[in-house]
Parts: sequence; C-alpha cells; structure tokens
Amino acid sequence: MQVTETLNEGLKRGYAITVTAAELDEKVNEKLVEAQPEIEMKGFRKGKVPMPLLKKQFGPRLIGEAMQESIDGAMNKHFEDSGDRPAAQPEVKMTNEDWKEGDDVNVEMSYEKLPEIPEVDLKGISLERMVAKASDEEVDEALENLAKTAQDFEDRDEGAAAEDGDQVTIDFLGKVDGEAFDGGAADDYPLVLGSNSFIPGFEEQLVGLKAGESKDVEVSFPEDYQAENLAGKAAVFECTVKAVKAPKAAEINDELATKFGAEDLDGLKGQIRERLEAEYSGAARAVMKRGLLDQLDELVSFELPALLVDAEAGQIAHQLWHEDNPEVEGHDHGEIEPTDEHKTLAERRVRLGLLLADLGEKAEVQVSDAEMTQAIMNQARQYPGQERQFFEFVQQNAQMQQQLRAPLFEDKVIDYIVELAQVTDKDVSKEDLQAAVEAMDEE
Repeated sequence: MQVTETLNEGLKRGYAITVTAAELDEKVNEKLVEAQPEIEMKGFRKGKVPMPLLKKQFGPRLIGEAMQESIDGAMNKHFEDSGDRPAAQPEVKMTNEDWKEGDDVNVEMSYEKLPEIPEVDLKGISLERMVAKASDEEVDEALENLAKTAQDFEDRDEGAAAEDGDQVTIDFLGKVDGEAFDGGAADDYPLVLGSNSFIPGFEEQLVGLKAGESKDVEVSFPEDYQAENLAGKAAVFECTVKAVKAPKAAEINDELATKFGAEDLDGLKGQIRERLEAEYSGAARAVMKRGLLDQLDELVSFELPALLVDAEAGQIAHQLWHEDNPEVEGHDHGEIEPTDEHKTLAERRVRLGLLLADLGEKAEVQVSDAEMTQAIMNQARQYPGQERQFFEFVQQNAQMQQQLRAPLFEDKVIDYIVELAQVTDKDVSKEDLQAAVEAMDEE
C-alpha cells in the first residue's frame, strides 16, 4: 500500500492512497480462510470446500469489503503516524472509476486538520466577579408578587359589573348552527376574565356584565382547533353570570409562607433572598464569562479550519435571518449569504471553541453520566406528557446527546479556568449588574 502526500497548504492536507491488487487478493484470501471451516456446499463436507471453488463463488462479493477495510486501515494508520486530527470527516473518493478486478485501487483523501493550540497562562488571567446582594426592598417586592400569585377572589358589591381580571361564575351552553355540541356546556364554571383560557374573543364579551345577567357570546373556533368538527366554525354561547368576584391578594403572613413550603414568614423571606441572590450570581457569572472569553480571544491566535468557520458563519446567518423573519417557520427559503460580520463572529466562536476543547482535554474535564441525565431531564420538562419519549429519543440520538453535552463541558472548562485565574470580587447593586448584562447583550 502506498500513501503519497499531494497537498500541504496551511491546515489543508491531501493524500493519494494506492491499494495494490495483490493486497486486495491477500485480504480476500484471509477472509475465505477464516470462513472456510463453517462453509457447507453440495458435494463437500462442511469445512472441506476447496479454496479455488470458494474464491470463485464468494471472492467477488468480498472484494468490496476488503477494499473498504484496506482504505480505512490506511487512513487510520496515517492519522496515527502523523498525529493529525481532522476538523471534519475526511473527503475520500476513488479516482479510477473504471476499476475492474485485478486492478490496483486508487483513492484520494483530503481534509483540514485541527491546528496546534498554543499554551495559555491561565494563572495570569485577571477577572472581576460582580457580587450583588438582595436588599430588603427587593425581597419585599418579590414577596408581594408571590402573594399575587396566591390571590383569592371575593364577591364584589351587589350590582357591580365584571372587570378584566375578575372571576365570574357562569353557566354556558355552546351551539354551532343552532345545535349543542359535546363539551360545550357547563354550570357554575369559574372563569377569570383576561386569562385567555377560553376561545379568543369569549372572555372580553363578559366584561361589564353583572350577576344575574345573560348574554349570547358570539365567537369562532380557531382554524387549528383540536376538535376537527369545530375548527373554524362560528359558535354562539348562551351565558348567564351567577357571581362576580374581584381578585384579592393573599395576606403576607405565616399562613402564606406555609403555602410555599416555608415554616413561617421569615423562612419564606429567606428562601426569596436565596433565590434572588442565586439569580444575581448567575447573571454575574455570565458577565464574568464574557470577560474571560474576551481575554482568551485576545491572548491566542492560530490558523482556523476554513470548513468549520464557513459552517459556523452559515449557521449564524441562518439563525439571525429567522430572528428577523419570525413568520417563516420552515427552512425552504432561499440561500442566506453570510456577511463579513457573521464570518468575524464565526472565527471568534471557532477559535474559542477549539481553545476550550483543548484546555478541557488537557485538564481531563469530563461530563458525568449523572450530569447528562440531569440535563436531559431538564430539557424533557419542556415537553409535558412526553418526557419519557424525549428521554428515549436522546438516548438513541448521538447528535442530540452532543448538543446537550457541549454546553455542560464548556461550563466545566470555564469553572476550571476561573479556579486558576486571579478573581477579584466587586460588590455592586442590582442595577449595576443589570446594566452590565444589558451592555453584554448589546455587543
């Protein structure tokens, strides 16, 4: 077997691989010898079929298998000897397309290799970590918002009209073309006006009604309504309001605290303070991470595989185009050409991605099975009722697993770098932290 270099330009490499006919024949013979003891053929005892006969009958179908194994073996040996790591799957093609049995096999292999990543003095990196504490005012504000979520309703004065946000108790009967339909009736149904829990246009028509009043509410079912026999149909609901109740925020006391799993009000305030400061800590970490990535981007410089940069630029351009055109849900649109700005951002992402991967590999950073399971479970919660199916889908999809593993790995590498870097804590207000986050989003 011969491997000859044909291209050596930057990170691009090209090789011509020749597998001789004699090598192929030898590999076919090896396979026949290995299989011979188990082969049965009419007129011969098991394992006693002559090799020439075996070769005549089975040789042609084994040549393709032998050819692939030889090429794969040559590629693997090349990467082992050279130390090259391809940035993407190498492109391999057979050059003598008129090949026939007895000919040598000529193959071209080309790829871009991953660059050598320069060493970075992580201990020389200086970072500032913003630390924001939750004030009593912020805790009280969050507590009041929490109380609103636990609101109750109390009867309005007799004769008071229903307002948006009120709860009305109604009897209703729905009809389409004058005929009642299944699921279109209820008695003493509590409905919060403005909750959008009914068909669009329904709740607004009850605003202004008083207890004891009735009204025919005219609406149309959405075109994509789950019940096909009602989708897009006009309907009339005969409604009678039986009670009108105004929202009443829960009282902020120990009883409220127990509803949220705390022993008393002080305990609930403590939980709120911890939650707020955890949110602040997460935001501060994001700001510090951006600062770290900015420093790393300035510290290192190396040639980037054009294939990776082009793919990343295309993905960025595509994503931003959809953000600007949210009405287009599919991907059957025209080609989106990346701009210079997209390519610059792609170069930064590829550079930092390769650097973090290299640092993580050298530090033997690993994402544990438990961490992956937790990540999958968190993602599965976005599909209520289908968590098990999503979990099984991820387990069978290597690409999806990589998508979930990548951010976990990156965060662990960031933590590793932060441990070695010089980090200075800086006390700031919530407003200062928020301004830093907004400034980061604007970049």
